[in-house]
Amino acid sequence: MMNTGIVERPTAQRVRDTLERLGTERDVWVSTAHPEHGPHQVPLWFLWDGRAVWMCTGGTSVTARNVHTEPRVRLALPDTFDVVLLQGDAEGFPAHEVSADAAQAFADKFGWDPRAEEGSFLYIRVVPRMVRAWRGGRELAGRVVMRDGTWLT
Repeated sequence: MMNTGIVERPTAQRVRDTLERLGTERDVWVSTAHPEHGPHQVPLWFLWDGRAVWMCTGGTSVTARNVHTEPRVRLALPDTFDVVLLQGDAEGFPAHEVSADAAQAFADKFGWDPRAEEGSFLYIRVVPRMVRAWRGGRELAGRVVMRDGTWLT
């Protein structure tokens, strides 16, 4: 394995780095599955509200249909060297039922408000139960930074 010069971070630093990325990044890969049709993966814009990831997709999209059938999802930030993977249950909110605070925060971040669009949209909230974070092979051990919804220190 190639030495990249990366120094292994303690868990508390990995948590801080993960929270910073959740607060600043724009895109997340969303992995859903349907019991009959199998896995589906798509990138979506996301908002981190300090406790949950919020995304929005078309109300009839494969992602929307999958989370109704099987709410267990995995999310991945798009950097393959500075990996952050989240696992949790998705909860869908039609645009007319989403909390005003979440919808406005999403609109403020992206300059796009799905509630004002034609057609149906589904906001998806995922409160992570498990988060893994690592940079390179040296950090594979200890990569779990959240377990059962609690950040580790």
